[in-house]
Amino acid sequence: MKYSLIFPGQGAQRPGMGKSFYDKYPSSKSVFEEADDALGFSLTKTIFEGTPEELAKTAITQPSILVTSVATFRALEAEYGNLAPNTMAGHSLGEYTAMVAAGVISLRDGVRLVHLRGGLMQEAVPLGEGSMAAIVGPDIDQVRAACEESAQGEVCQVANVNAATQIVISGHAGAVARAAAAIVTSGAKVIPLRVSAPFHSDLMRPVADKLKEAFEKIDWHEPKCPIITNVDAKPVSTAAELKDSLYRQTFLPVLWLQSVLKMEELGAEGYIELGPGSVLSGLVRKICKGKRPCAVSDTDELDIAVAWLRGEKR
Repeated sequence: MKYSLIFPGQGAQRPGMGKSFYDKYPSSKSVFEEADDALGFSLTKTIFEGTPEELAKTAITQPSILVTSVATFRALEAEYGNLAPNTMAGHSLGEYTAMVAAGVISLRDGVRLVHLRGGLMQEAVPLGEGSMAAIVGPDIDQVRAACEESAQGEVCQVANVNAATQIVISGHAGAVARAAAAIVTSGAKVIPLRVSAPFHSDLMRPVADKLKEAFEKIDWHEPKCPIITNVDAKPVSTAAELKDSLYRQTFLPVLWLQSVLKMEELGAEGYIELGPGSVLSGLVRKICKGKRPCAVSDTDELDIAVAWLRGEKR
């Protein structure tokens, strides 16, 4: 059976996430412990006992979601045995998680990279100067045209293509506001996002350059299975290409719609989302009518995923 493992991005965090895996599976517990050791502080305590506000700080959010998602992946391995996905993919931050799960980078390096990534993103643009907004309704061409017309010398661009009519824009706050106002007149729904920086826009290029320097200080390995990358929506099987994809996804859009369609083209019979929340599973259902992805964020949901992998009805 061909299946894909998918990993969530920023916004899926919640206090207490991953605790059921920590309590039940030694392999999951060791993920949290190794992350604490790698960072030099108790990320685990913040994840389990912190407030939503503490978890929302980008430099904390990103390693927290990666660690929780990897711990979930380890629990699935413990229950099912040798996992052999056809492909893996992650949304934005989740692509780093996929790199860890596929053996491209170590857990320690992955945690440190996304902690650095979050901090750099927060510092790249002064608070209030950048923003993001989700646009529901228009297609990609309409949204891109509104961004180009509204930029007026500032940055305003598509940041995420989550589904055919669910697109996120990012850039300077004024330009994003102008684009949103223009799009609303066509009957679209605009949802301002509570984010600390304009992710996946040209304003993040300095972040990408600093991350590139950090990439050169760690070991990279060939993936255990192809990873569908955010920037190209194609399967990649070499460490060098994956490193370049992570660099470029910092300032280029996340092509999630196209990534799911590529996984379908490659024969995916199902999807298992590993980590907090079920946002990606919802997007898969929108993109692939009739598909029932498994979202695994606690041990009860893990049982459902294992049953599906074993060919049992659910």
